[in-house]
Amino acid sequence: MEQMFYENSSKYGFDETVSKLSELIAEGGWRVIQILDLQEIMKKNGKDILPVKVIELCNPGYAYRLLSDNSLRLYSNMLPCRISVYEKADGSTYVSRMNAEMLSSQIGGVAQKVMTDAFKDAELFIKKVSVN
Repeated sequence: MEQMFYENSSKYGFDETVSKLSELIAEGGWRVIQILDLQEIMKKNGKDILPVKVIELCNPGYAYRLLSDNSLRLYSNMLPCRISVYEKADGSTYVSRMNAEMLSSQIGGVAQKVMTDAFKDAELFIKKVSVN
């Protein structure tokens, strides 16, 4: 069975990985909706963790195909797409994401096409910052 989540090592440090991904996302015609700083959120709640940021990204064309059809709005909880950037105790930076292509194969139809296309776009962004 395919993996539900993928993880790649980044060839850059934490902040540079977040910055480069943000640039690549914009260059690819997508929008960065927001970047959640989970380390800062946890710090505000008295918890200390290594750096973690979640980039929420959206391709308005893909999103419209799901959101404009009442029968597909059910999948709106999958929007926006997310890419996580984090450090581990080994000091390296990693990038992870959900395998939306695998998940969408269980749905089929237009939703599968949209989610697969979005996944493939995100893979191109991630490949440009990855070691492997």
